[in-house]
Amino acid sequence: QVQLVESGGGLVQAGGSLRLSCAASGRTFGSYNMGWFRQAPGKEREFVAAVSWSGNGLYYTDSVKGRFTISRDNAKNTVYLQMNSLKPEDTAVYYCAASLGIRRLSPDDYDYWGQGTQVTVSS
Repeated sequence: QVQLVESGGGLVQAGGSLRLSCAASGRTFGSYNMGWFRQAPGKEREFVAAVSWSGNGLYYTDSVKGRFTISRDNAKNTVYLQMNSLKPEDTAVYYCAASLGIRRLSPDDYDYWGQGTQVTVSS
């Protein structure tokens, strides 16, 4: 079992940056593919980015390509989401999730979730 705790959210002006972190418990973190999702009020949870267990596979939704970077440090049991050039439409609660499967775009593909961290981008 994996427990996930996100941090790093906050209030930032448009054009600014934030780095989210997701710390995982357990000795098997390196076996999991990791993803970041977000959910804005009144909207469904949507895929943002994912990284394979090795760190070699990186995947992004189109709206964040070139602005967000996902990475992981298996020695620290942590996955990161560097968010640059933030826009008001990036405002949401951001969740990290862990999966042993190869599918990565749907929330249903993930087995474990963090509690989320709020990101608010003001215009």
